[in-house]
Amino acid sequence: MPLYHDRGVVLRTHKLGEADRVVSLLTRERGKVRAVAKGVRKTKSRFGGRLEPTSHVALLLYEGRGELDIVSQAETIDHFRPLREDLDRLARAVSMLEAADQLALEHQPNRRLYEMLVGALRTLAAQDAPLVVPGFFLKALALEGFRPQVDACVACGTEGPLVSWAVEEGGLRCSAHRQGPAVSPDAVVVLQDMLGGRLGTALNETRGAVVSEVDHLVVRVLEHHLERRLRSVNALHRP
Repeated sequence: MPLYHDRGVVLRTHKLGEADRVVSLLTRERGKVRAVAKGVRKTKSRFGGRLEPTSHVALLLYEGRGELDIVSQAETIDHFRPLREDLDRLARAVSMLEAADQLALEHQPNRRLYEMLVGALRTLAAQDAPLVVPGFFLKALALEGFRPQVDACVACGTEGPLVSWAVEEGGLRCSAHRQGPAVSPDAVVVLQDMLGGRLGTALNETRGAVVSEVDHLVVRVLEHHLERRLRSVNALHRP
């Protein structure tokens, strides 16, 4: 079986047998890869703690004959310790992992999605900004070719005022063509910052009402595109 090197983020894991674990990774060169980490659940495992969700690792893998490759080595690139020590931030990180898992295709290279996920995790680890997650979701949608239209009405093209979100049409609508949930002027500005190259500005928004509004709108759009609910997001929003 040929060996190959890659870098990847651990998206999720599940147990296999008594000592092994199947690890799903978003890799830089090969897209989504599923691999067996043999003996990783044993107390003397060489790299058990390096293959947990959110871990960013340098890998040496054997290319498997079936669906699963085999992890030979794993070295940590980013620990993301602030995420693991903060349950709220960890929950946000896991929601990004789930979204990336749904968007990525097995063995289909998607370096940009990998880079965006690593960048979002690093940002969240450095800055406890609640809008990192919707920012990542919007950028991922744009990467997939489903960039929401937030600068002009999707019905007539007027630049505003934009007052509602037409989820199925993929963008904002003006007052003359209002459809879908209402969107406040402050939320419109944040959405435009996120998709207009001003994500840093958007992340400075801390007003609870605006953050919650943007978060729920973006999650609804992503779930519409995926045609499924995100389990981690709904757990995060559970009262």
